[in-house]
Amino acid sequence: MKPARLLWLALLPPLAACNRSASQVAAPITRTPAATVSATDAAKPFRPPPESAIPDDDFGKQVALGRQIFMEPGRYAKAYVGNSLSCENCHLDAGRLAHSAPLWGAYPMYPAYRSKNHHVNTFAERLQGCFRYSMNGNAPPLGDPVLVALESYAYWMSKGEPVGAAPPGHGYLKLPKPRLAPDYARGETIFKRDCALCHGGNGQGQQVAGHTVFPPLWGPQSFNWGAGMEQINNAAGFIKANMPLGQGNTLTDQDAWDVAYFMDAHERPQDPRFNGSISTTRAAYHDTSDSLYGSTVNGHVLGQGTTWP
Repeated sequence: MKPARLLWLALLPPLAACNRSASQVAAPITRTPAATVSATDAAKPFRPPPESAIPDDDFGKQVALGRQIFMEPGRYAKAYVGNSLSCENCHLDAGRLAHSAPLWGAYPMYPAYRSKNHHVNTFAERLQGCFRYSMNGNAPPLGDPVLVALESYAYWMSKGEPVGAAPPGHGYLKLPKPRLAPDYARGETIFKRDCALCHGGNGQGQQVAGHTVFPPLWGPQSFNWGAGMEQINNAAGFIKANMPLGQGNTLTDQDAWDVAYFMDAHERPQDPRFNGSISTTRAAYHDTSDSLYGSTVNGHVLGQGTTWP
């Protein structure tokens, strides 16, 4: 994230397009990276087929539609989207990039038991959760054409991988716990230095002609309190491996933890599982040191939610 072009979250249009945008607003980074990638993660990741390999048949049409939905859910799945984010904001390069929760790293791992909802989830159910939490919207019903197309895209991208074996580069980078506890003030300094130019001093991102070029990191148009990125360890791993865009592993581990803490220490839409009490909702769904839901930061109890004025 130099100068100021961080985060994430996750959250951006096609990787090539984002790299062009980033190059227009920031100079090349020369900071020496701190190596913390495990031996497993350092192994060569799976290489999914290029977009040009999508077959020209009826199945290929579903794959292509799934890619369109993935890139522009607000256009192709509008009924189920509640914010300005796209799937690619957390799963970079159209869901292809290692260490940004690529689709080819997720599809072969389902069905799987998830502690988040305490039952075995199909891949389609996992996609439902993305709409409900990361997109702050509504889950498409099972069998809906949106889910069918997205699952077709993920299946096509994953062909050739072993089933049930987590490939190198799947998910987000797992960072060791930092030497110092993540800190809001240090994170704010990093954000101003490396992130604010693209994501705005208020973290609300930038739009061009109604299209989100750099995504909001908190506030009413960001992911809600039920999304995985609200957990500091997930955000730190994503940031470390991928930010600044196209130049991952240039922040130190400590910087990644600190700026992830700063990002997640801001209010965002309410967890849809909210049961009327922040404390009991935390106990039920956020009882981990990696979640700030229900914590008091700068005198504010997080988890109250936010909506458009």
